[in-house]
Amino acid sequence: MSRVSLEITGGIARLRLENPAKMNAFTIPMLRDLETHLIAIEQDPAIRAVILTGEGDRAFCTGADINAWGDLSPAEFARHWVRDGHRIFDRLARLSKPVIAALNGHAFGGGLELAACADIRVMAPRATLALPEARVGIVPGWSGTQRLCRLLPEAAVKEMALFGRRIGAERAVGLGFAVEVAEDVSATATAIAEEAATLSPRAVEITKTMIHAAVAEDRGAMVEALGSAAIAASDDRAEGVAAFREKRKADFPGT
Repeated sequence: MSRVSLEITGGIARLRLENPAKMNAFTIPMLRDLETHLIAIEQDPAIRAVILTGEGDRAFCTGADINAWGDLSPAEFARHWVRDGHRIFDRLARLSKPVIAALNGHAFGGGLELAACADIRVMAPRATLALPEARVGIVPGWSGTQRLCRLLPEAAVKEMALFGRRIGAERAVGLGFAVEVAEDVSATATAIAEEAATLSPRAVEITKTMIHAAVAEDRGAMVEALGSAAIAASDDRAEGVAAFREKRKADFPGT
């Protein structure tokens, strides 16, 4: 049975991919679990940081289980599998809480795309990165050629996607994709999350939004989110809402 579990302890949410028989490859139920958990995390103000990891010590996630998409029609593959995965991964990338990916093992294909959605990454020494989609006649579909190219040099992405090569943990740190190589990625990620949980949650959320606007992580939505946050705290909003409820013309104050 495959699933994504959610454990919340002391303001830290831990998401774990659990499909160890297939090296934590994604299935449709796992995608649904992930989206459900992300919605719950976003709505819980007590959660201050998120850790994303995989079950076991072999793999963080080796992408999508071929049995989950191999028999889909072209239309189903494009409209549902790819678009649904994109929507869910985007939700993770734009989560208002800081996200740490603890790469306990290999991150291939969709697993690497998933790791790219985190804010920072910690890797086990044995972990490697790869984009093996061309080996089975497909292309990266969950932002491996888009978001990943903002985190790694173009040549490194091409090395994986076009030539089938893997990138090891130490090199991933050197390229800026991971922040640290650690024997115990869970403990290291937990320490980072605990530190993040001591910071101002509103300042962290707004800063993350500003950084995402700078690197074009859905820049339009980020700019509107910042503008909406500013107007929400204004006297104009308070007066406008009050006037609407009282069925009168709004009398907006001056600057």
